[in-house]
Amino acid sequence: MPVHTPVLTEAASARVAAAPVPTGPSCTLQRSGSLWQLGIEAQELTTAIGLLAEKLEADDDTRAQALAELEAALLAEEGNKHALAAKADATCWVIEHLRGQAAYRQQQAKRLTELSRSDAGRADALEESLVLVLTRLQPSATRFSFPNHELSSRKSQAVEIDDEEALDSEWLTVTTTSKPDKAAIKEALKAGRHIEGAQLLSRRSWRIS
Repeated sequence: MPVHTPVLTEAASARVAAAPVPTGPSCTLQRSGSLWQLGIEAQELTTAIGLLAEKLEADDDTRAQALAELEAALLAEEGNKHALAAKADATCWVIEHLRGQAAYRQQQAKRLTELSRSDAGRADALEESLVLVLTRLQPSATRFSFPNHELSSRKSQAVEIDDEEALDSEWLTVTTTSKPDKAAIKEALKAGRHIEGAQLLSRRSWRIS
């Protein structure tokens, strides 16, 4: 069976030759030198302040020196608002990081405390069950020896109160505690009253957002 091959005319060939060659989308990554440099400087500032923050857990002299270095670094930019803002911003980054880390560790500590309590409870239950079985088999035994462990006991005495109300006063101890009623003292001071041993302080709290 003959195969017919289409033949382009001169006009069609010209149109094909003139058609634009398709190309993929061009993608260039451009970084502004100034912005890139600012990013590096901000990271360096944050790292430096983070290192100073690590010294705050040391002895009093090292802590005082670290705080003095930070204050000096901030005061050095007193006449340069941009540089001062950059250092203050880097300090805020470190503060936020430390507080976030503290919150995470607090959650972990709570979780570990709960796990510890659970482990201890299971261990106590297993021990009670083991002792119950062994003493049932050998009621007079006070010590049990195993290939790798030894279970021993000691005798002790403890008082258990069945009814505290039934006890005579001679068997009771009286404990009295007192503490300042700060809410009442605050209202009285705000009203203009003078209270010996107390004063009203005005404070300003700060929050990083």
